[in-house]
Amino acid sequence: MDYKKVFYRFETQPEFIKTGSKPVIDSTQKAALNRKGNSLYNSGDIEGAKRIFLTTGYSDGLARIGDYYVSQGRNIDALKMYWIAPDHLKGEPIIERLSVIIKTLLREEEDLPNE
Repeated sequence: MDYKKVFYRFETQPEFIKTGSKPVIDSTQKAALNRKGNSLYNSGDIEGAKRIFLTTGYSDGLARIGDYYVSQGRNIDALKMYWIAPDHLKGEPIIERLSVIIKTLLREEEDLPNE
């Protein structure tokens, strides 16, 4: 089976991007940044809060960003946030749904006549 053919239609979708290490931030700076991130989140600037929470590694904030993405139907983005948080319990249902989708795509590809 040509697995590339199965997923060709998703080529324009964003992928997981591996990033470098986090900058060194002392606890005072981290607390101040997390407060700023919480303020941004509460005011509706989700992407601004996300940038801060990613920088500080604030797991509760990242999980809340993931929850927001789920509420918006952005499950892949939510999974990224849950995985980084790490809050794998929240990520597992998304992984299960994606697994079903992938299995279905593979079965459909197997059922197609060879070209």
